[in-house]
This record gives sequence, structure tokens and C-alpha cells, in this order.
Amino acid sequence: MRCPSDRNRPFEGPADVKRRYGLQGPAKADSLYRRQPRRPRRPNRRKTRRGKDRAQVSSPGERHTAVSADVTAPEWSTAPALRPYGPTLRDMERRVEAILAGRADEAIWLLEHEPVLTAGTSAEPAELRDPGDLPVLRVGRGGRYTWHGPGQRVVYVMLDLNRRRRDVRLLVRALEAWIAAALGELGVDAAPREGRVGLWVDRSADKGPGREDKIAALGIRLRRWVSYHGLSVNVAPDLTEFERILPCGIDDPRYGVTSLADLGTGASMADLDAALEATFSRTVGRLLPRGPR
Repeated sequence: MRCPSDRNRPFEGPADVKRRYGLQGPAKADSLYRRQPRRPRRPNRRKTRRGKDRAQVSSPGERHTAVSADVTAPEWSTAPALRPYGPTLRDMERRVEAILAGRADEAIWLLEHEPVLTAGTSAEPAELRDPGDLPVLRVGRGGRYTWHGPGQRVVYVMLDLNRRRRDVRLLVRALEAWIAAALGELGVDAAPREGRVGLWVDRSADKGPGREDKIAALGIRLRRWVSYHGLSVNVAPDLTEFERILPCGIDDPRYGVTSLADLGTGASMADLDAALEATFSRTVGRLLPRGPR
């Protein structure tokens, strides 16, 4: 069954989705459903996982349980201050390795970055217009150039698809449905568009026919079927910062960038965080339910 936001979208296979989002990871469609060899039995490390060994895996902020009563939900962490991009990326990569080794649970990290421009695997040099004094970092996620900084909620998503379902297309659909549902809780009707990455808002009523603005971006990567990187949602950033790049690589005046503040919702960062936690189980949790380790 397809999500409501996918009704007008032609069917895409795993290779189509990987090409659209620049995903890194297993590429062959038949490998998505192939039975994997059973891993050798590990020694019983239950005590160390609950204690010192697990505690050594860093997170950007205070860890907490999601609002949902779903016991299979990931561990959530919210950073209280702006985070530099480089150290956060290294922390995320270490967390992914810990998840693969069975030393850490899946994780959702909510944070804001210090101002930075990042280039995904599909970024072209011509799309970098005027970086100014901002650092420009090439990273391994899918997608093109994007800006991160104050007023933008970045959500890093570390899910173990070995325990859920090894399906790249379904992961992308689930994340899109999650963002759309969370924004819907705040009164914003946003949806993905064919050929344009992220979630978009129809602005024809106030900006003219055919006008649409991007409010959320998506760029992920897989390492041995554990996802990382994730998505970003514009809450109240300085939208002129996006003039430094060509968002999504689209040079078309009909398409711009917006935020919750620009749309006049009055929603805060905390409001968005609550909406993300409240809608996770009925979107990602439903489409990609978690099984035993």
C-alpha cells in the first residue's frame, strides 16, 4: 500500500530511490530481500551492555525515552547548544559502529549546528554560489549542498535495518511520511515532489501559481544496513543563508525555501521536537517495525 503522499508518484524501485537521493550502501535489488547467513553466537554481554560498555557511546545531549509508549522506539537525545559539524559526524559514525557491534541501541539525535555548508554525494561545484566565510564540508550523505545553522532542527536517524527491514525505498518513504506527519501536527501541509528531494509546501495562494517552497531536506547513508545522517527542518533560520547555495540544484524562480516562522505558524523548536516524537511510531514504527536483535 502506498502512502497518501505517494499517490501521484510513479513506482520506484530501490535503484531509482538510490539515484534520486544519492544513497550510499547496498545497491542490488535482489540483495534487499536475500536471506542473510546467521551470525556466530556472541557471548552473553547483557551486563556490560547495560553498564559501562554502553555508557561509553556518546550522544550530543541528554538521552531520554520518546513520548511514545512503543518499547521498540530508538533512544532519543536532544543537544542543548549549537554543535560543530565535524565532531558530531565522528560521534555519529562511532554510534553506528556501536549499533553494528551490539553495544548501543538505535538513536535519534535532535540538534542545531553551528553555521556550515555541507556537500552531499550529488553536489556540483556550480551549485555553490557564495559560501563567504562559512566552512564547506564534503560528507558522505546523499543529496546536494545544504546549509545548517541556528534555527534549523537537524535530526540524525540511526536505525538498524537488519532488525527492521532491508528496504532502501521503504526507509525513504518512512522518513518522508514522518516529516509530513510531524509538520501536519503543526498545521503545515508538506509533501515530497517527484524529481525534487525533500518536503515542499504549496505557496500559490500567497506567492502566485506554481510557487512551492522547500521546508525540509533529506539525505541519508547506510553502513551495513544501519542508517545515519538524516533530515533537517527549517524552524526559524535566516532564510537568506540559503542564497549561498543552489538548493536541491534547482535553478527555477518558482521554487524557494521556507520555514515554520516564514509560514506564520508560531511553532517553536520544542513544538517540532514534540511533534516528531509523537508521530514516529505511527510512521517509521509502522512502516519499519523493529524485530529482535
